[in-house]
Amino acid sequence: MTRTLTVKRAGPGVTVQDLGRPGHLAGGLSRGGAADRLALAEGAALLGQDAGTAALEMAGAGGEFEASEDMRIALTGAVMQASLDGAPLVWNASHLLPRGARLKIGGCEAGCYGYLHLGGGIATEPQLGARSAHLGAGLGGALQPGACLPIGADEGLRGTGQRLDPAPRFDGGTLRAVAGPQTGLFSPAQIAAFENSSFRRDLRGNRMGVRLTSDTAALKPGDGLKVVSEVIVPGDIQITGDGAPFVLLSECQTIGGYPRIGSVLPADLPLVAQGRPGTAFRFQFVTMEEAVEIVHLEQERRLEIGRSLRPLLRDPRTMFDLLSYQLISGATSGDDLEREHQ
Repeated sequence: MTRTLTVKRAGPGVTVQDLGRPGHLAGGLSRGGAADRLALAEGAALLGQDAGTAALEMAGAGGEFEASEDMRIALTGAVMQASLDGAPLVWNASHLLPRGARLKIGGCEAGCYGYLHLGGGIATEPQLGARSAHLGAGLGGALQPGACLPIGADEGLRGTGQRLDPAPRFDGGTLRAVAGPQTGLFSPAQIAAFENSSFRRDLRGNRMGVRLTSDTAALKPGDGLKVVSEVIVPGDIQITGDGAPFVLLSECQTIGGYPRIGSVLPADLPLVAQGRPGTAFRFQFVTMEEAVEIVHLEQERRLEIGRSLRPLLRDPRTMFDLLSYQLISGATSGDDLEREHQ
């Protein structure tokens, strides 16, 4: 019998996402995939499975879900209110979702995009090599109540009851960027103002990109409107007609005509994706050599996430899987289990 997760209720931005579809720019399709790719790596580490395993991305709010059989789950990304049959669940941790139990995930308490991972991953039919919904291209779509998602065989290497400390990315900060072929359209004074100014996340933003505003930076290049449309990718910083930077995200278009002052490094894009309206950012240019080193260090750090996991202390009164624990040997005491989790 196929393992399934039934959607009882879903917010307007709940979609299936993985690492996206690289290699289709020539056909007019951007990569897409999860807005916060780091959250995919964190969920994969909690469940001991591949970082490309498809999960549910929840923009702003989650929903209610029910499993056809016992399943391992993990919760990462933007912190959201979560409960299992009324008992609160810890975020950035792995849990058992028992068959028939009701998993409820509410609104964001920090960040914008939360993720629900399942042991075995969501096993919908791939389209162009990926399972992720690409709303702009009409591939897949937001989940509706009543949807029944197939879940793959769970071959993960870990159980449940693990937690991690997520990399900080919900409070803005410095976005490291490299110069590009159009950086020279901006004067040295404009580039200096760009680096020395503080920007804030605008209300306008989605999976295509995020608009930033500033009271001090003047970023209108004289020849900017003469730029011929060319390839654009996630991370590119377009300067729109009113002089405001627009940082492109996973579902951006494949070509654009606004001048690009630079491109944010992939390691810092989760900060942009998870920044809520009003979040403050600054930009810092780095050399290409520094950028390559940052990318390598970030890749290594993501591979090491699994080594930083620690046990999740849980209340035995709310543990559906309590009988699976060995409580006789003396290594675990009732007092330890009843300590309040953080």
